[in-house]
Amino acid sequence: MLAKINPTSTKSWAKLKEHQRQIEPSHLRDFFSKDPKRFADFQVSFDDILFDFSKNRITKETMGLLKQLMEECKVADGIEKQFSGATINETENRAVLHTALRNFSGNPVFVHGKDVMPQIFKVLEQMKSFSEKVISGEWRGHTGSRIKSIVNIGIGGSDLGPMMVSEALKPYHVSGIQGYFVSNVDGGDIAETLKNLDPDSTLFIVASKTFSTQETMTNARSARKWLLDSGAPQGAIAKHFVAVSTNHQAVADFGIDPENVFEFWEWVGGRYSVWSSIGLSLCCILGYENFESFLKGAHEMDEHFKTAPFENNAPMIMAALGIWYVNFWNVDSEAIIPYYQNMHRFAAYFQQGNMESNGKSVDRNGKAVDYKTGPVVWGEPGTNGQHAFFQLLHQGKHMIPCDFIGFSNSPYPLSDHQQKLMANFFAQTEALMMGKTKEEVMAGMGESINKNLVPFKVFEGNRPTTTILANTPNPNTIGKLLACYEHKIFVQGLVWNIFSYDQWGVELGKQLAEKILPALDASDSNHPQFDSSTSGLIAKFHKDRTKS
Repeated sequence: MLAKINPTSTKSWAKLKEHQRQIEPSHLRDFFSKDPKRFADFQVSFDDILFDFSKNRITKETMGLLKQLMEECKVADGIEKQFSGATINETENRAVLHTALRNFSGNPVFVHGKDVMPQIFKVLEQMKSFSEKVISGEWRGHTGSRIKSIVNIGIGGSDLGPMMVSEALKPYHVSGIQGYFVSNVDGGDIAETLKNLDPDSTLFIVASKTFSTQETMTNARSARKWLLDSGAPQGAIAKHFVAVSTNHQAVADFGIDPENVFEFWEWVGGRYSVWSSIGLSLCCILGYENFESFLKGAHEMDEHFKTAPFENNAPMIMAALGIWYVNFWNVDSEAIIPYYQNMHRFAAYFQQGNMESNGKSVDRNGKAVDYKTGPVVWGEPGTNGQHAFFQLLHQGKHMIPCDFIGFSNSPYPLSDHQQKLMANFFAQTEALMMGKTKEEVMAGMGESINKNLVPFKVFEGNRPTTTILANTPNPNTIGKLLACYEHKIFVQGLVWNIFSYDQWGVELGKQLAEKILPALDASDSNHPQFDSSTSGLIAKFHKDRTKS
């Protein structure tokens, strides 16, 4: 079991509150002007990735107190328990071992006394074999056509993870195969995806642990109907559908060959499942070697996280800074801004990862917490974001810590695009830190000074950012970055004394939807069992449906 320590009861928590009051008047400008070694003192390098924490509102004392907080909250013990296979997801009585899915150390990992690594490598070998058949053309549709389109049908982690990684690694896509991702039960998602595809050359991967998820199975049934409506015989389903699931009977009833079921386990959480057979679509779109490189990058970050001391541990420091801002600066949100267009779903992926994990109001003792347990996470790629929400970052009244992620080299060596992109990347963090004083504005205006405009051109600065700069966005590096953010989220949950790996808050809406669905199918629009607003809206729905 994890330690169940209220962080507000620790000595370091009280010291951090007092420390924040002491340094709040300080400006980042002054930190840099007084300490020419600040950049060297507040950075971590791991392989080709540099994490620059120097533009955060911190001092060495801050980091010492945050380290003490980690120690008092028994973070090291929690990390050891997760990697060892202990049942740390106590409300669901499960181990949490997405790290085992990318374990290339050669060491066993035990769950309930059984080494799970042989199972993992067996499924990886199955994924490799299958994807190689698809890519080579050995696996063909029922008419003998090569597979040209892979459609992953899932939702949540079964969709967002593989879709995000597929987009981030576009330069590594296999020639001749196009990947698609369908998740929303809104009919437009599946309809718009299928309308330009050829049934004879399309392969569907249905990703659902239980094979009963409403959105996923609704889309899967529509895809099966689309295939059969094209003239394909019933037996063609086995040539055009495979499943990632644990429910073998439901998969067989759907028409999928039991040989083409790819297993994963209860200790794989949905939002951490891209490393499992949920990544089958990635194997087919990227090729297995690139998928394995992605896994190995994550494993290397796992080893760094487990072994590096706090001062040199990138995920630990990122977690500590998030706690520093949320709990001691009363910050409500943080932004992730990748300066790489292909990572346009990265912020959304960790919006789910963070908010579904740590959006909790009950601690591990079952008691209501009286402190914040997670920020609102959002973001878009630069430079698009600069022309959208950066105005608020620079001159709004909110303090929003930002992670800037960039790469020295682009897989698209077009003209001077990368230099211009990265000039903006470096300029924005400097501008957020430095700001622009009244005197600097007036000096820039010269003789044409208009004093009425001066207040509008002043930037307060002192806005915290973390800069993550890597060499190139290859599969290994993307794997490292994903694992780093995963560990950040876990450490924050340990300090906040919450269970990060359950998500009971997702269930209520699903349960109510099941009760409302019959009312939408019924001809009677009078439904007094619902509140007056819901009943009125259902009546409006029925009225509109009769008109169309």
